[in-house]
Amino acid sequence: MSFVIEASGLSKQYGRRWALRDCALAIPEGKVVGLVGPNGAGKTTLLHLAVGLLAPTSGSIRVLGASPADGPAQLGRVGFVAQDTPVYTRLSVGRHLRMGAWLNPNWDKETAEGRIEQLGLDPRQRAGTLSGGQRAQLALTLAIAKRPECLVLDEPVASLDPVARRDFLSSLMEIVAAQGISVVLSSHLVADLERVCDYLVVLVASKVQVAGEVSELLSSHHRLSGARRDAGSLPANQEVIEESHTDRQSTFLVRTSDPVHDPAWTVRPVTLDDLVIAYMSRPADPERTHRPQLKVTS
Repeated sequence: MSFVIEASGLSKQYGRRWALRDCALAIPEGKVVGLVGPNGAGKTTLLHLAVGLLAPTSGSIRVLGASPADGPAQLGRVGFVAQDTPVYTRLSVGRHLRMGAWLNPNWDKETAEGRIEQLGLDPRQRAGTLSGGQRAQLALTLAIAKRPECLVLDEPVASLDPVARRDFLSSLMEIVAAQGISVVLSSHLVADLERVCDYLVVLVASKVQVAGEVSELLSSHHRLSGARRDAGSLPANQEVIEESHTDRQSTFLVRTSDPVHDPAWTVRPVTLDDLVIAYMSRPADPERTHRPQLKVTS
């Protein structure tokens, strides 16, 4: 299997603070990957390492099989849209495209100009006068017109209104369909990830809590409700991800590759939001007494 991002023991330190520590990750190519986690989990640091904006303090990271800082050719294989969708406020839209063509030897002029026309942007208009959604679309245009093999997006829609978010994500899916590129998308908006992503990574305190195909993850997790019992009484093939109890009732979110046959349980499916919150709520290194041997797609 080929991987778009591989990390082993990856760490980044600022003074005495570790922004990322001992992170291990393997994301397969050809996926639209949702990267989620609480603030401070290391998501932005991981993505900045992946696109060559930072160098690791220790450990290693490879993107498309090579070091992110292997030179202009490697940098040209990766497109990046940062969280604040940066553009040069005093430059016009047209000058942004000319700058992109000058900086990128594989620049696709037809794609860039076609998207600007499709979006209804005036090439003479300064970027600083564009709306937030228009600036995000301009930044996306600059990223994809370099014809990357991988597109990395760090919270690109966090500050956009619902309509602008919808338009941005629709544009993203059109690009994926047309170019077949790998995408790694960091976001707190699980509903948006559910619309576009087919692979999920949950990162908590630099550790990958779960990773895999969204469909497989949803089918292997269940919410069980029934008479109160301890987690230790559950079968060994059911990993308890989350639990809550009242005097009379217990509720567990479990992961298992086997059907749940116990008639004492009411079994319900989980949503992607349920799954993400459950894993984000766990300690980074929980003591797991129930760890079934599941096949994880990585």
